[in-house]
Amino acid sequence: MVEKRAVRQAYDEMARAYDAARTRDGRGLSVLESFLEFGPERVLDAGCGGGQPVLDRLDDAATAVGLDASGEQLRLAADRVPGAALAAGDMTRLPFADDTFDAVVAYWSLIHVPLAEHGTAIEAFARVLRPGGRVLVCEGREEWVGENPDWLDSGVGMAWEIAGLEATRAQLRAAGFTLAREWGVPDSLDDSEADAWVFLEGRLDGA
Repeated sequence: MVEKRAVRQAYDEMARAYDAARTRDGRGLSVLESFLEFGPERVLDAGCGGGQPVLDRLDDAATAVGLDASGEQLRLAADRVPGAALAAGDMTRLPFADDTFDAVVAYWSLIHVPLAEHGTAIEAFARVLRPGGRVLVCEGREEWVGENPDWLDSGVGMAWEIAGLEATRAQLRAAGFTLAREWGVPDSLDDSEADAWVFLEGRLDGA
C-alpha cells in the first residue's frame, strides 16, 4: 500500500540511485517525444524527479514547470534544468491556477499515488489544463498493488499502486478527456513484449 510520506522519504533517500537508473532507462522516450511534437508552450511535469526526461527535453520556447514531493529530487532537477520553475507538492492538490498549462505529463509517476486518489489526480490535471490541452500518463495494463523492499539495489523500499488500463481510461473520460493515442511499453529494456505498460494521451474537451 502506498503511503505518500513513505514514497517521498524513499525518493529523498535514493535520489541519486534513481536518477542514475532513469538515465539508463529509455522506455517511453519515443512516446514522450511524439507527445511533445505539438509544441506546447507551458508544460507541467507532474512527478518530475530529477528533471529527466521531460523537463530537460523541452525546447527553449517552452515554459517548463516541475512538481515533485521529494525535495532531493527537486534539487537534482534544479541543477539539471536551471531554467525550469520547480514546486514541491502533491499531484492530487496541484498548487497552480486553473487553465495554466498546455500539457501535463505524468511520466511513471501516477503509479505512486494511492488507487483511491488516481481519479483525483487526473481531475487535477484537467483543472490546470487549458481547453484543448493534453495529458500524458503512464499506467500498467493490469491493476496491481505491491512493493519492493530493496528497489534498484538501493537498500530503500518503494511501493506502487497501479490502477490498470481500463480504470485509467474511465478516469480520463470522467475528467473530461477524449482519449487520443495509446502506446505499449515493455516491462524492462530487455523485454520483447510491449504490453506491460501503457502510455495514454488525453485531450481536454472544450477547445
